Amino acid sequence: MSGHTYAAAGVSLDAAEAIVGRLSAAVRSTRRPGVVDAHGGFAGLFEIGGDRLLVAGTDGVGTKLALHVRHGTLHAAGIDCVAMCVNDVLCTGAAPLFFLDYVAVGRLDPDRVAHLVEGVADGCRQAGCALLGGETAEHPGVMADDDLDVAGFCVGEVERSLLIDGRRVAAGDAVIGLASSGPHANGYSLIRRLLADGLEMTDDLLAPTRIYAGEVAALRASADVRALAHVTGGGFAGNLPRVLPAGVGARLDEARWPEPPWLARLAAAGVERSELRRVVNCGLGMLVVVPAADVAAATAAVEALGTPAWQVGEIEDGAGVRFHTA
Repeated sequence: MSGHTYAAAGVSLDAAEAIVGRLSAAVRSTRRPGVVDAHGGFAGLFEIGGDRLLVAGTDGVGTKLALHVRHGTLHAAGIDCVAMCVNDVLCTGAAPLFFLDYVAVGRLDPDRVAHLVEGVADGCRQAGCALLGGETAEHPGVMADDDLDVAGFCVGEVERSLLIDGRRVAAGDAVIGLASSGPHANGYSLIRRLLADGLEMTDDLLAPTRIYAGEVAALRASADVRALAHVTGGGFAGNLPRVLPAGVGARLDEARWPEPPWLARLAAAGVERSELRRVVNCGLGMLVVVPAADVAAATAAVEALGTPAWQVGEIEDGAGVRFHTA
């Protein structure tokens, strides 16, 4: 069972964290007027005059793309690409404005690329943003003929006075979890290893990532949203603390939300619970911090859109994320 880890599947979260620190000096060297420090770092902020901030994010689909290619679900891959970028931008409270995609192939197959980009357009419609265009590049001799990769870039806008940055989070606030549609687009190097070892392939492993644009708008209209954390690589402990101020942490209780079937299957395949918490979203794609008094209104607003939501924990004095055990 000890072999069923992300590291054993070829991905080192520790190395990923280390390179962020190493690259920070290079990023700082490009600073110019307009750059705004972004607590939490889910997306970059740039002031464009007055109270207006542009918010930018970029991401891809990761190794989940290999499963999409194999099973002919490239439309869902396009939605994944949009969602991974848009959900990061949403963590600032911004409204997505526009999106661009970059598709790299070994040999251009018009049908495959069209299927993928039609999925990108579907994701943009869900997010309420425009697909301005993109780039499709052939790499013969570098990529195999049937190789394909995709990345995306999203820009949104938020008024500085409406920016969500976690600075007002305080002990006693509530943590609400919004249901994911599956593992989204993280942890697939491990999932693919498990599939090779006999894990059953099911539709929920190919479900496109949920885009939370409507949910965030509803939350903002119904509650005092103090922080938003997109649960991606690194799980709860790697993402929620990014939007919490110094001196507070979170206590989560896994008994407060239902275990999705796909997560139960990963656990049954031998992945330790502690590893699942740091690799996949465990059924919650977005975490929201609101005052305790706003929980009922916030969950009702989200569930009115068809997305299950639960109060899954509280903010407390301390640091990091700890889990309640009965």
